[in-house]
Amino acid sequence: MKRRSFVKSTIMTTVAAAVLPQMGFAASDKKTEKQMYYELRTYTLKDTNQQRMVEDYFKLAAIPALNRLGVKNIGIFTELKPEGQSKLYAFIPYKSISEFESVAEKLEQDKVYLTAGAAYLNAAATAPAYERIESSLLKAFAHMPGVELPGQAPRIFELRRYEHATEAAGKKKLEMFNDAGEIDIFKRLGFKPVFFGETIIGENRPNLIYMVTFDDEEAQGKHWKSFGSDPEWKKVSANPDYADAKLVSKITSTKLKPADFSQI
Repeated sequence: MKRRSFVKSTIMTTVAAAVLPQMGFAASDKKTEKQMYYELRTYTLKDTNQQRMVEDYFKLAAIPALNRLGVKNIGIFTELKPEGQSKLYAFIPYKSISEFESVAEKLEQDKVYLTAGAAYLNAAATAPAYERIESSLLKAFAHMPGVELPGQAPRIFELRRYEHATEAAGKKKLEMFNDAGEIDIFKRLGFKPVFFGETIIGENRPNLIYMVTFDDEEAQGKHWKSFGSDPEWKKVSANPDYADAKLVSKITSTKLKPADFSQI
C-alpha cells in the first residue's frame, strides 16, 4: 500500500476519529481548542539511506505543505548520542483537534506535496523509507497551552516521558505541573521548555511528555542540579500527595539535536 498521507501512514487518524469525540475532544468543543494538540512521531531507521529519505521528506515535502496549511513550528530531531542508527523524532503541533483531523485529507489534494514526497510516500515494500513509526497524540497542559520557541542559538533538547501506574496518578502529576507551580519553576530556572503534553493516544499510557532545552550537556547538568536544590521545588515535592513514588513509575530521557531544517 502506498504511503500517500503524512498522517494516515499510522493508525492515528482512524483511532482519533472514532475515539476522541467519545472522550470529550470533539472539534465543536471550544474549550479544548484553547490548548494545542501535538503529534509526536518516532521513526525507527535501519541505515543512513532511510534517515536521508525521511529527512528529505520532511524538508522538501511535509514541512512546506503543513506550513501552507497553517501548521507551524514543526520540530525534527535526531539522537544526540545514538547507539547505532539514530531514531528520528518529528513534533507536529496543531491548534485544535479539528485541524489535526483535516490535515490528511488536505495533503491528499496537494499535488506539490505528493510530488515532492513521492520517494517517501511511494517507497517500495522491498526498500521502505523507515522500519516503523510510533506515534502519540498529546494534549497541551493547561498552564502551557502552546509551543514556546527557545530561540535560534545552538542548543540541545531533552525529551522526557513520565509513565504512571494509574490514571489517577497521572492526573495528580498534571496537577503538580499546572497548579502547584512545577512549570513555573522550570521557566524561572531557565530550562526554556518547548511543550508539555498529556498522552491521549500512544505508547505506554498513562504518561506525559515534555521537552526542555539547554545550551549544551554541561548546562543540562547544572540546570537539573539547580532544579533539585530549588527551595520552591523542595516545598512542592515535600507534599506527600506529590511524592514521585506515588506518581511516576518510570522516566525516559532522550537527548536530541535538531535537524538543520527543523523549525524548533
